[in-house]
Amino acid sequence: MVLNITDNASLQIKEMMKEESQENVRLRFGVKGGGCSGLSYSLGFDYDVNQELDMVEEINDIPVIIFKQDIPVIEGTTIDFKQNMMGGGFTIDNPNAIVSCGCGSSFKAKEREGTPESC
Repeated sequence: MVLNITDNASLQIKEMMKEESQENVRLRFGVKGGGCSGLSYSLGFDYDVNQELDMVEEINDIPVIIFKQDIPVIEGTTIDFKQNMMGGGFTIDNPNAIVSCGCGSSFKAKEREGTPESC
């Protein structure tokens, strides 16, 4: 499996999906250039799938779209949702990240470094 979604994250994502107005909403997870370390995670909802470029997988009862080109950089990643006194948020644990920024959303991977930007 390319991506793992914990039960806590799954519950949160499903609640957020209920608020989307259109049918066929899917979670899109991937990587984009930028951030302090060169790459940033992209996590959001999408309705369109490009059959040539995207992989669609059902993970923990959530339809997930992943850009095929991102698979080597995110394979084995776990998305979790942590709740604390300051609120809650998603955390991403990527075993392919060789450098991570203190913000937790920017990283560098052996296969792809990206272009760092100032935070």
